[in-house]
Amino acid sequence: MSHPPVAIVEGSSDIMLLCDHASATVPDGVDLGIEPALLAKHIAVDIGAAALTEALAVRLAAPALSGTVSRLVIDLHREPDHPALVPVISDGYAVPGNVGVDRFDRIARFHAPYHAALSREITARRPRLLVAIHSFTRQLEAGGDPRAMAAGILYNRDDRAARVLLAELRAAGIETGDNAPYSGRALNATLNRHGEGRGIACVSIEVCNDRIADAAGVRRWCDLLAPMIEKARNSLAFGAAPTQ
Repeated sequence: MSHPPVAIVEGSSDIMLLCDHASATVPDGVDLGIEPALLAKHIAVDIGAAALTEALAVRLAAPALSGTVSRLVIDLHREPDHPALVPVISDGYAVPGNVGVDRFDRIARFHAPYHAALSREITARRPRLLVAIHSFTRQLEAGGDPRAMAAGILYNRDDRAARVLLAELRAAGIETGDNAPYSGRALNATLNRHGEGRGIACVSIEVCNDRIADAAGVRRWCDLLAPMIEKARNSLAFGAAPTQ
């Protein structure tokens, strides 16, 4: 049996949740050549993101679509021609099994089926708002300053939902990056394709993984984010056009 391209949580809301980096799974037939312990690190999976996505799906009665392979196998949140699509090094850790690998085989087995599944589900469900859930690490092991923020809101041209979420988080006293710790103008592949490319409002929420590494943290952030996401969705009926 082939590896399932996407994990689906059913829901009836017009909000849809996406989680590209939900899984640390390395499917049969893929040998990364790394120590198994590395699969628990942020280089392999967005720590806490899957649990937060599932909790939000329940709270919001929202459908959720999640990736099913580790980002070390193939990064589902990259364009097919991105040089880091199949990483040979990540945060200082070598991934020798990816050196010289047939990237087109990885795309055909995992990347293309994932995005095809997202496209089918979005076409069928017609969401008003797409919300991607990610997590980031406080401190990169390869160096650099620690990231002080607790969360970040990422977006490309369409900032309608982003502006609501950014204001809500900051009003709640949460130190929140505006297109930080990454810029959605530079790294927004999934939402560019399935959100902006279809004219659907979309936003990416990044939470520092030390805030959602356990069940208590996931509950706290679910309680915090769920009403904010609903407010962002409700604002869309009268929202301004995306910033160009």
